[in-house]
Amino acid sequence: MRSLLSLLSGSLFGVGLLLSGMTDTTKVQGWLDLFGAWDPTLAFVMGGALIPMAIAWRLTRNRHPLAGGTFPAPPTAELDRRLIIGSVLFGFGWALAGLCPGPALASLSFGGWQGVTFVAAMLLGMLVAPKLRLVLDQTAAKS
Repeated sequence: MRSLLSLLSGSLFGVGLLLSGMTDTTKVQGWLDLFGAWDPTLAFVMGGALIPMAIAWRLTRNRHPLAGGTFPAPPTAELDRRLIIGSVLFGFGWALAGLCPGPALASLSFGGWQGVTFVAAMLLGMLVAPKLRLVLDQTAAKS
C-alpha cells in the first residue's frame, strides 16, 4: 500500500512539474532573474504546492497515515547557521542550473548528459552534506 501511494504521489508530482513547465530550466531561471526578464509563473506553482500542504498539515494533526507509520513533525521556524548556509548553497545551485531536485530527476528522461551530470553532482552533495553538517556543528560548539 505504501509503495502504491508513493508511486501515485510521485507520478502526480512529475506530471505537475511537466504540465507547469517547471522542468524547463529557462522558466525557472526566469523566476530567479529579479532584475531582468522576471517570470512570476513559478509563484503559482509554489502556491499550488503550499496551499494543499498547509491543509494537509491541519488535517493530519493527531492522525496516522493510512499506509502505517507516522507523519513527520512540522518543521521548526528556527533560523540557524545550517539553514542559512544550506539555503544559500541550494539557491546558487538552482540559479546556476535552473533545476532543483524534482525537475532534476525528471530531466533524466530528456536532459541528456547535462541532466545526468547535475543529478550525479546533486547526489554527491547529498553524500557530503552530513559530513559538512558535522563539521559545522563542531565548529559552532567550539565558539
